[in-house]
Amino acid sequence: MAEPFPPFSTPPVPTTPQIAPSPGVPPLMAVLWPPPAVAEFHPPLRPNFGHIGKPIFLRANHFQVKIPNCCLYHYDITITPDKCPRKVNREIIEVLVNTHKEFFGQQKPVFDGRKNLYSKKALPIGRERIEVNISLPGGDSRDRSFTVSMKAVAKVDLELLERVLRGEQMEMPFESIQALDVVLRHLPSMRYTPVGRSFFSQPEGDPYLLGNGREVWFGFHQSIRPSQWKMMLNIDVSATAFYKQQPVLQFLCELLELGSIEEQRRPLSDSQRVKFSKEIKGLKVEVTHTGPIRRKYRVCNVTRRPASAQTFPLTVESGDTYDCSVVQYFKEKHKLDMRFPYLPCLQVGQERKHTYLPLEVCNLVPGQRCIKKLSEHQTSRMIRATSRTAPDREKEINRLVVRADFNEDPFVRDFGISIDQKMVTVTGRILPPPLLQYGGKVQARIQAQPERGVWDMRGKQFHRGVEIHCWALAVFAQYRLCPEEKLQHFIFQLRRISSDAGMPVMKDPFFKRYISGSGLDHVEPLFRQLKTDRPDLQLLMIILPGKTPVYAEVKRVGDTLLGVATQCVQVKNVLKPSAQTLSNLCLKINVKLGGVNSILVPGIRPAVFQSPVIFMGADVTHPPAGDDRKPSIAAVSPAAIIHLMII
Repeated sequence: MAEPFPPFSTPPVPTTPQIAPSPGVPPLMAVLWPPPAVAEFHPPLRPNFGHIGKPIFLRANHFQVKIPNCCLYHYDITITPDKCPRKVNREIIEVLVNTHKEFFGQQKPVFDGRKNLYSKKALPIGRERIEVNISLPGGDSRDRSFTVSMKAVAKVDLELLERVLRGEQMEMPFESIQALDVVLRHLPSMRYTPVGRSFFSQPEGDPYLLGNGREVWFGFHQSIRPSQWKMMLNIDVSATAFYKQQPVLQFLCELLELGSIEEQRRPLSDSQRVKFSKEIKGLKVEVTHTGPIRRKYRVCNVTRRPASAQTFPLTVESGDTYDCSVVQYFKEKHKLDMRFPYLPCLQVGQERKHTYLPLEVCNLVPGQRCIKKLSEHQTSRMIRATSRTAPDREKEINRLVVRADFNEDPFVRDFGISIDQKMVTVTGRILPPPLLQYGGKVQARIQAQPERGVWDMRGKQFHRGVEIHCWALAVFAQYRLCPEEKLQHFIFQLRRISSDAGMPVMKDPFFKRYISGSGLDHVEPLFRQLKTDRPDLQLLMIILPGKTPVYAEVKRVGDTLLGVATQCVQVKNVLKPSAQTLSNLCLKINVKLGGVNSILVPGIRPAVFQSPVIFMGADVTHPPAGDDRKPSIAAVSPAAIIHLMII
């Protein structure tokens, strides 16, 4: 008889001795102090919970998770063929569980869609890897066969997680958290469309359209996390762009900004075809010419030739092969006369197999996430669609939790897990606003205290303002959008406000010019020429017509190539330069040129500022999914607060 589970031994986990808490030391900190003498790195403990400020009760979008004091059983899964999407893998495991009760009985194991399966009780498969053959119904074709192999990997003791939460152990058992995460994500992964750590469903009612065949799908993000006392399930609303389910002809119209396909009465131009090809490559389509059986294909290319001229080798019953056009094939095989024979075809499947489909017999398959970068316009619409006030966001999260009904999830219940339906309440503190000091060389020092996070520069000067002697101005907006007299008025008002703020602009710009065309290709040559002509150049001010790729190019050249400060201004702010807008511009420019806008009042600074201090900010930016040309960029930005010591 096979052993119920291989006798894995879990090594004893060293714990720190229990000691009596010292006065003023939180219990958790007392348990973990002094730290064990080990070489591994551990983040520093929180010294205390703070006391400054006004207490406030807050609701956090975390929901308490109760976990059983038991072991789970981890199995490695290998599915052959091994290149199936997660959705298909889940279907395979579901068939396995339902058809092989000799292994699973009445258990409801969970699966992560790739390699990891967890069960509440050990499966009777012993130590060796076992293999099982599984068939999935093909639907519109023959059944597909797979081989599933299983092997016991480890026992996952949830008690280790409880020890950490009680403060009896420092090392976090991440394998326990992973197992719980798989349990909680198993059913949502089968019900919804998973994207990363979020789940989405098709919009009900009228969708929120982004343009170019894209729409917003709303969903929820969930992740299980350890807190200082309990495991918590973090739930939040999320949204992302999906391709709209629609005929490919309509998708083409949206991309090419056509009112209807009837407006396109000739073959696509090269630029139209390239634009269409970039967007539809990699997407799945389903055919409409085969009745109720709608096979799905993945697009690999868009043909250069129209359907009337696109041919492929066709073998007839006699064994002879000849070149047949797509239009001819559909007429003879499917009795279809193509309405748009001058449009290209979609090449689907593998390129070497020469499978071509006319656009008019294809629909986009629903549930395809858009991994390409959104345009500026689409990003703006996405922000508008997803912005919510805190109360509205709270209501939406609570609605999601009620809808998810985790405690009625059969998999969650089978593992003995329960989730509180109410947000956790925590105590926060509203810190008193800092007292700021303005004024420098000219103006007497002035103190100001922000109110509700807001303060202004009226009647105040920078602590240390920069004198601007050499600057240039380039206008990337058309003259009709930004007339000369409006531009001159903007410069006059900017110099007036900056002088009042203690950052005098001593002269008009030595260079002032309108840049013709889109301007994108002019940025680097122009900046290099200006820097060469005037090595003492302090500032480049750029007037932009709106959201445009020129902005990113300005920052790339100015910040990463030439090291010259740049300030972009929207043309609408040039036409109507309010005092508030100009003041905000001055705040930005002064800091970029090395000035200091304000400091903390010396006499009441926190203790951390009694010595020179430097703040380090670090971040990594990644290119959008699907972009294999741009690199990920890591950056560290230091801010040395040296002036605090010399005042």
